[in-house]
Parts: sequence; structure tokens; C-alpha cells
Amino acid sequence: MIDLKYLQKNFDEASAKLLKKGVDTATLENLHERFTSLKEANAPLEEAKAEQNRMSKLFGEYKREGKDMAELKAKVDAKKEQIVGLQATAREAEEALQLVALAMPNFPDDSVPVGANEDDNIELRKVLEPRTFDFEPKEHWALAEINGWIDFERGVKLAKSRFSVLRGEAARMERALINFFLDVNRQKGFEEVCVPFINNSTMLQGTGQLPKFEDDLFKVEGEDLYLIPTAEVPLTNLYNDEILSAKELPILLTAYTPCFRKEAGSAGRDTRGMIRQHQFDKVEMVALSIPEKSDEIFEMMVENASDILTQLGLPHRVVELCGGDLGFSAATTIDLEVWLPGQNKYREISSISNTRDFQARRAKIRYKDGTNNILVHTLNGSALAVGRTLIAIMENYQNEDGTIEIPKVLKKYM
Repeated sequence: MIDLKYLQKNFDEASAKLLKKGVDTATLENLHERFTSLKEANAPLEEAKAEQNRMSKLFGEYKREGKDMAELKAKVDAKKEQIVGLQATAREAEEALQLVALAMPNFPDDSVPVGANEDDNIELRKVLEPRTFDFEPKEHWALAEINGWIDFERGVKLAKSRFSVLRGEAARMERALINFFLDVNRQKGFEEVCVPFINNSTMLQGTGQLPKFEDDLFKVEGEDLYLIPTAEVPLTNLYNDEILSAKELPILLTAYTPCFRKEAGSAGRDTRGMIRQHQFDKVEMVALSIPEKSDEIFEMMVENASDILTQLGLPHRVVELCGGDLGFSAATTIDLEVWLPGQNKYREISSISNTRDFQARRAKIRYKDGTNNILVHTLNGSALAVGRTLIAIMENYQNEDGTIEIPKVLKKYM
């Protein structure tokens, strides 16, 4: 969650940051009204508490002077009753403010480019040159049909649209990619973790999926449980409401999980093939860091994901996201986009973000530095999205007859 104290003291400056993220002025005005309401509710409460304290101090004086305390006691009791009502009003105002604040995105870093959407993102560099084909490269769904790798029709039969079945060599490659990703991440110092694929609402609120993105989550009927949209949720929340020691940091974690998303709002987008699925596999990186080291770890995570793509021989580009394209929790994000020759374009395959202390404030993840408890910085990123990597291999390693070569680094896994 955003720092409400900073927002209250520097409202105009903070509002400018949120406008950069795409927050509309009406939402900011609503937030300002909530602050005003809380201030107006707290003023009489503090005044009543001060008056109660002043009257309570008179008991000793009355006793020494032998005065009748009945009238004073009645006044103090009446003031206590008044305070109960004022506390209820202040609590309601604070809860209203918290509700609005929970739906407010993170402040973008000052270095984040200004822009409205993905068209305004900035390409930082390209890695590897795309292959030149002497034939017209096919898209992955056509290659899937030739090789019998992906069964879209039976995926729909088993569930609904945007589900698919991997068969034969594709299923083996999916497993090979998961193992390869985890092995590389472990070599870079990430601890491998196996986590539940179902989490409760407190965890999803901690990383920012709730309450704003509930419509994109698959909920377990009758229970306070949701299928995870990313391993970022359980990995980050392993330390929910904990105080770590500074010497424990940084904590680097990696996990394979399936991910489940309703893809609300994506109607008509990538309806063909495996680009946008309701269920997909992903290997995630998560880091918890002291604030001074989070930029260094962020760069390491970007390089790690890029290195994996390079080892696979997959051309890709590194892109800095503009304010309007940043995710809800992110302060800054670098996307890796892999080249798909069948589509003749780069497509996102990893998104790596530093959320600063935004998630840590929501999830109450702190570390002790001397006598002070300080919010950690949390970072997350894919290394990598497995299905999209499979697609990229199919399209980049295809032969004219539709057969597909296996990247050298995967052969020991297959």
C-alpha cells in the first residue's frame, strides 16, 4: 500500500506521481476527501481525550482539599461515553480511507518514462539477432498441428476456451524448461521452494491482487481461498507479518507453479494459440531486500532472465515500461520480449518489477535494523513463462517441413 503519511503531507507531489500511473483526478479527489473526513473526525476526539485527561487530574486535587467528587465523576463518565461515540466515527472514517487506499496503485519511480500505454515503452537493447528464414515461418498453432504437440480442441472440451493440452514432445519440453529454469535460478543463488497453489485473501491483498483485481481471480466457492495468479503471491507472503533480521537479507526465492487467471478484459485478444491462457506454467523469482540493495538485485534479476533466453538462443529485447503501462504494485518494471518469427513481432515473456515497500507495507514484512523495524523492498519477475518459451522455441527452431529442433541446453533434460 502507498505511504499514507507521505501522501497526506505531500498530497500535490504524490498526486502527480499517481497521475503518471494513470490514476484519474476523481479518484484522487475521493482520496483527499477521505483524508479530510478522517481529520475532521479525529479533531473532536483528540479534544475530548484532552478534556478527559484534564478532568481526571482533578481527582487528586479534590481529594486533598476534601471536595465532593460526585459531580466531577459524573462529568468524567459523560466524557468517556462521548469519546466512545467519537472513536466509532473516527474508526469509520479511517476504514473508509483504508478501503480507497487499498485500491490505489504504487507510486512510480521518478525515472519511469511518462506514457499512456505499451506504445510509449522504451526499448533499452536487443539481444541476439533474429534468424533469417529462407521460407515463410509458421505460427506455433500451425506447427502444433503438424507435430501433434498442442491439442486445443480437447483442452476446450476438458474445461473451456483458453485451455489446452500439451502432448508428446511438447509435454516433455514443458517439463524440461521448468527444470532448466529452476536449475539456472538456483545457480544464481535463488532458493527453490514448493508452495501451495491456493492462497487466502490476506495473502492476495498483501501482494496487491485484492481487492482491485478480484474479477481476474478464480475463487474456491464457499471458502476464503483463490487459485494463485502467480507464484509471486505465496513466495512474497511466506514472510507476511514477520520481522526479519537484517543479516537474513536479501532473501532470494524461486518456484515453479501453474498460474490461473480469468483474463478479465482480454476478450478478443490472442484468442488463437497459447499466448493468453487461463492456466499456464511459470517459474518465478522473488526477492526481499534492504532498500539500499533493491536496485542492484533488480538488475541481477533482469540479467538472469535475459541470460536464460540467451542460453536458449532466443532473440529478445529489453524494454522499460512507461507509467501508464506499469502494473498495480510496481514502482518500476523491465519487460523481456521474445521474438516470434511466425507473428513477426516481439511478445512479452518476462516482466520484472521492483515494488519498493508497497507490498511490504500491505503484507507487514519488516526487518530489524538496530532498534528500528523497517519495511523491506520486494521484487518479482518471471524466469520464465514456460508456455510462451515453448512457443518461442517452436517458432524460432522450426524447419521448412514443420519439424522443430531442440535447443542444445535442453537436450540433457529430454
